[in-house]
Amino acid sequence: MKRLIDEKLLRWKKRKNRKPLVIRGARQVGKTYSVEKFGEQNFQNYLKIDFELERDIHKAFSGDLIPQKLLLQFEAAYGKRIVPGKTLLFFDEIQECPRALMALRYFYEQMPELHIVAAGSLLEFTFDEISFPVGRVQFEWLRPLGFREFLWAMDKHLLADSLPHWRQENPLDDFIHEKFLEQLKYYFITGGMPEAVAVFVSTGSLAETANVHKTLYQTYSQDFVKYRKRTDVELLNSIFQQLPAKTGQRIKYTELYPEKRIEKIKKAINLLEQALLIQKVRAGNAQGIPLGATVSDKLFKTVFLDIGLMQYICGIPASKIITETNLLDIYRGALAEQFVGQELLLQGGSENDKLYYWQRLKKGSSAEVDYIIARDGEIYPVEVKSGRVGRLKSIKIFLNEHPHCPWGIVLNMNNIRRENKYKLKFMPLYTLLTDA
Repeated sequence: MKRLIDEKLLRWKKRKNRKPLVIRGARQVGKTYSVEKFGEQNFQNYLKIDFELERDIHKAFSGDLIPQKLLLQFEAAYGKRIVPGKTLLFFDEIQECPRALMALRYFYEQMPELHIVAAGSLLEFTFDEISFPVGRVQFEWLRPLGFREFLWAMDKHLLADSLPHWRQENPLDDFIHEKFLEQLKYYFITGGMPEAVAVFVSTGSLAETANVHKTLYQTYSQDFVKYRKRTDVELLNSIFQQLPAKTGQRIKYTELYPEKRIEKIKKAINLLEQALLIQKVRAGNAQGIPLGATVSDKLFKTVFLDIGLMQYICGIPASKIITETNLLDIYRGALAEQFVGQELLLQGGSENDKLYYWQRLKKGSSAEVDYIIARDGEIYPVEVKSGRVGRLKSIKIFLNEHPHCPWGIVLNMNNIRRENKYKLKFMPLYTLLTDA
């Protein structure tokens, strides 16, 4: 299964000033698969240490963290020769062994020629327990497959190569545009969890895909037991079930669980964000860059981990999506807004892996723009709306109040066109919001 991270791993391998690489992501997004494939295809040999499965190896980190001593213990335990420059050393589920995370510092300082990759989930929880080697490791994120990766998995490589980007001015061929929309419907249902995509590719069955979503949903719910020392598990599970349906809406704590104190609800939401199951979309005033300099922690929406899981949890029938002519009309437009947020995070189109929107809270004249992005030192508002100019009050207010913004981007079901009078550029929903 081809992933965008494949090229990033290759660039990391060739870098002269390379640091140990830590891949972060929620459970079940394909971290282990991607690193194993990378090791098999690009090194003479590789050694994988699974800290969740192989508890005995934790003892190797109980004493000194001198790299040479650790390698001797690994070679003895696994019967494999470890040769810097020729071997990939892979620490999987590294959150289960905090001292292994600490050891990355010494591998960087004393054995920089060794290629070492670590992967895990819930790493933020582990950071609280150790002195983390800040500045001595490099981070990379792995998220569910995006639309381009989904097209690759569906063997639609030529179609994937034709995805428009936000700078494009010429409309697509109408036939190609319709093909994109057809595949986009399947992606809205299947989503990007690797197991769900693999099942859909192999069986073509949306029912089988739904079974995968059911299992994944149950797995995440069962994982909450691991958080019991940090929060109320019942509260956490309740909020996890509610947030997919609230995508695109401003979150109000008291509506999530009126019987609980706001501080407990805040903590539960923060834990879900740390576990990468949700992503906050914070409100900013878009007065300058970086966008995060003017955000409000009190005003935020959320994007869920995956659009396929969101569709399943919300109980949206697959038949509704397949037969719908306008994907922006499904579930109050929340699925489309989820899609755009998920794509921004995956494409690297977000700012420091954060998402922002604009909200104007004036009595009798409120307005909201779904996302704001920064490109080449400029700020652009992004609306996920049907393409009728008369329905775009908020983005017009934004552009009027932010004359320094070059134009606004409206993502919809139609082909590429401009409305120069309003400084608006209409783009298909599936448009890449980066130049990559």
